[in-house]
Amino acid sequence: MLSKHINPDRLISKSKDKKSNHHHLTGKDSDSTSHLYGARYGIASIPKFHIPSKGTSAETTYQLIHDELSLDGSTSLNNPSNDYHLSSLAEEIHTQCVSILADLWHAPSAHEAIGTATTGSSEAIQLGGLTMKRHWQEHHKAEGKSIHEPGPNIVMGVNAQVTLKKFACYFKVECCLVPVSVKSKYRLDPKKAMEYVNENTIGVYVILGSTYTGHYKPVKEMSDLLDEYQQKTGINIPIHVDRASGAFVVPFAYPKLLWDFKLLQVVSINTSGHKFGLAYVGVGWVVWHSKEYLPKDLIFELHYLGSVEYSFSLNFSRPAAPIITQYFNFIHLGFEGYRTVAKDDLKNARLLSLKDILQKNAHNDFNEENMENYEEGLPVVAFQFSDSFQGSYPDIQQKWIQILLRTKGWIVPNYKLAPDLEQVQILQVLVDHLLEDIVNVTQDLIKQESPTNALNLLGNHSHKNRDNGGKMDEGSASGCSSMYTKPC
Repeated sequence: MLSKHINPDRLISKSKDKKSNHHHLTGKDSDSTSHLYGARYGIASIPKFHIPSKGTSAETTYQLIHDELSLDGSTSLNNPSNDYHLSSLAEEIHTQCVSILADLWHAPSAHEAIGTATTGSSEAIQLGGLTMKRHWQEHHKAEGKSIHEPGPNIVMGVNAQVTLKKFACYFKVECCLVPVSVKSKYRLDPKKAMEYVNENTIGVYVILGSTYTGHYKPVKEMSDLLDEYQQKTGINIPIHVDRASGAFVVPFAYPKLLWDFKLLQVVSINTSGHKFGLAYVGVGWVVWHSKEYLPKDLIFELHYLGSVEYSFSLNFSRPAAPIITQYFNFIHLGFEGYRTVAKDDLKNARLLSLKDILQKNAHNDFNEENMENYEEGLPVVAFQFSDSFQGSYPDIQQKWIQILLRTKGWIVPNYKLAPDLEQVQILQVLVDHLLEDIVNVTQDLIKQESPTNALNLLGNHSHKNRDNGGKMDEGSASGCSSMYTKPC
């Protein structure tokens, strides 16, 4: 029956070579070798244990990963669950991401890297703290010491992000908060931190990229002091580095900075892939120096999903999409691509941080391509009204800028600094396109003849009150008006 509907002669005629080799859809020469499998990774393997030095096109990267995953099981036929654990190829991609990060952070062996994807940095920080606590417990038990009286403690700056303090609260560890000051550059003072260290200290949380101001805390100085302490007392105090934001900035922008597994006391590091890692929201990573720093009793062997797998994360089910996206960025951008992103971010931050942005000629001798010319820190800018402005316009409150910018679509938080610095309020931004709007809303406030008129301006822009259904009543939590949180 099929032959009745087909003209063989016509088919043969159409199948003959034509003069033009251009595809009727793509317009490209079908005989050319521009196909992705005739290009770079068509003849060479994608690096498994380190990030490529150079990236490749987004289209090629997508096709490579898509084709690889197409060999795996169909998600529509995934009966037991909807997480990535049943996908062997997704699990392999996960392992390669861990190896790439371990290599970036100078772990002893990227081939035997030990780490896992997490639900953001929040879960990663809990795991880093939990492993330090477990090691402390094992060491105390081996020496016949009590693990209950007086109990474990962990040291961190008072400006630590709330997740670090949650660990202390949830896992019953005393939280020793070290004061910060202008003298310590709004960050942890290692010498001051040593005043809180003792035999019951499970470790020190050091943040590489302060939530408040973007400052990098001096990891090397902290490590050196703890190393000296161990030599004098025999007590080993490890460091967990929280690099929620800095992980995808430091290796590319400040490769000479000592902060990672090159330091003796650093045993674990975490990061957020969804920040400067450019992956989807919700993916974090934690990597340990080596296997001995992950206690075996925290590793669970799984047999009920059709294969033998090992899990040492708090969450079990999680989507594979953010992990695959992270891998996509590693291959697509490569080391040079991430370095370019970091450099551009730092240029934007520097532009915003100039006292007089319009007078660019005064800075012509500044080499923007040399990362060593930049102050070490995240590409963020924290700023406030100058003393002269506050003197001229004492009735204008800085928090009004946040409200007016929100009406233009910008989310620019205004908040107080950590305890002992609560009198300082800052606004924080990560991009440069809102500069004009900041100037405009400030000028609008200046034009108002009285605080009452300024408040009316705010009222006209504010959103109408919405139903508070489903939300906790004010005062239900133990928080405060600043970004920092009160200890448990």
